[in-house]
Amino acid sequence: MSDPYETTEAHLDRLLGRALNSFDLPDPLVGRLRTALAHSSSLHTTHHSPSAGLWRETHRHTYLLADGGAESLWELVYRQRGELTARHELFAGRSELCLAVARLFGDVPSQVARDLAPKGAQQATDPQDDAAALSALFAAPAPPPQREYAVEQSADHARRVLRRAENADRPGEQVALRLRSAYAHQITQAFGGRQWLADGRGVGFTLYEHAFVLVDGSEVSLWEVEHTATPDGRHMCEVYESEAAAREAMEVRARVR
Repeated sequence: MSDPYETTEAHLDRLLGRALNSFDLPDPLVGRLRTALAHSSSLHTTHHSPSAGLWRETHRHTYLLADGGAESLWELVYRQRGELTARHELFAGRSELCLAVARLFGDVPSQVARDLAPKGAQQATDPQDDAAALSALFAAPAPPPQREYAVEQSADHARRVLRRAENADRPGEQVALRLRSAYAHQITQAFGGRQWLADGRGVGFTLYEHAFVLVDGSEVSLWEVEHTATPDGRHMCEVYESEAAAREAMEVRARVR
């Protein structure tokens, strides 16, 4: 937690003093930062992987300089498996930060969830084969999530997701109350981009995971199904507390003729 009474000079000295790689920062940049008149810091992303024993956060520190310009430092704070003390590294740009995350964690710090299956409609030849194919398709597990949370208006995002849910068995008030304390979230497409013919018309399904981090450090996910398996082909949204329930709902909707 930053000290609201900390001077800009002391703040910069503290960042440089704890960073393991402060010597890598360009000398001209550090010299410009020494002229800063004011500063602000913000949490940019947070990443949790309890099963792997990993944790990291990125922070952006912005400085207003005496010449009227501004400069930013990007800070990576992380613990790896078995570590109790956090490590700090500083970078002059976001691209250098991304390279550091790739070096330390083996992945680029952004999740691009794409379904590359062709979007053409598919016609089943046998009802039993169709049913078996649907069960296998919707039961397929999503790829292991790469948690890279965006620190945004997450509580409001959760409220909007729940508000647009039309299914009667959507998450209740208890879940809504918990999500009021969400401060970061990530949206991942777990399934989508596929259509097939049902009663002579195309029907499409997309499944999204909305993962949230709460102020107590816990994680909660909402699973949103968007589909057109409605009597009039209207777009419909349903929300579930678990991935299994969401995939079962997709299978049921796809079987309805």
